[in-house]
Amino acid sequence: MREALIASALESAALAERIGLPGDRIILSCKVSGVQDLIAVYRELARRCDYPLHLGLTEAGMGSKGIVASTAAMAVLLQEGIGDTIRVSLTPEPGGDRTREVVVAQEILQTMGLRSFAPMVIACPGCGRTTSTVFQELAASIQSWLRSRMPVWRLQYPGVEDMHVAVMGCVVNGPGESRQANIGISLPGSGERPVAPVYVDGQKTVTLKGDHIAEEFQAIVERYVSNTYGSGTQPQPVSQSSKTIPIKSVG
Repeated sequence: MREALIASALESAALAERIGLPGDRIILSCKVSGVQDLIAVYRELARRCDYPLHLGLTEAGMGSKGIVASTAAMAVLLQEGIGDTIRVSLTPEPGGDRTREVVVAQEILQTMGLRSFAPMVIACPGCGRTTSTVFQELAASIQSWLRSRMPVWRLQYPGVEDMHVAVMGCVVNGPGESRQANIGISLPGSGERPVAPVYVDGQKTVTLKGDHIAEEFQAIVERYVSNTYGSGTQPQPVSQSSKTIPIKSVG
């Protein structure tokens, strides 16, 4: 089956060129629904031709299963330098839309360091020291807010998509992770004082308290973006809408 897919794609491309389609107008796709099939087929395609390759695990499924399967298959190939565009195919939730496919595809590329689309939020998983859900709620709201701001920021603040924001849940890992991000906040964990220090480019700048920490932190991020990316100077790197997403930025 794998060889039949490969042969069909290569023979079709050769025939297209024979009847006049330029080779640089051809892109090959051999999407399958099995992770190991996808990896094997595209490795062989990459070995046997120079055409651009479109990656996608079709019929991947719903929710986390579809996301995990798509990531497991495409990440292996992308790490090997195989693939020029990608598509994540998820079965939508009842009544849902298809935008999650695009977000997942973007996040695969961004977490692998291949392209940047929106600032990344770093958040701890939670443990016995973080019985409060405040940091989880703040991480979710900040991530959603960052994406909602990107249509405006993308036009005004080039480079903002590379920003890292840390939202941490206790004093154990919070300050360290916050210092490593461009901007970070360490929220109080169980038994800690109800204060939240904020770090900007590695330096503690303010401590937030009270019932409006989320709004105040959001305002700090907005000012940071304006001051840092609007000036034409970029911060030092932190430590290391089509559904078809090109691997490399084309402008």
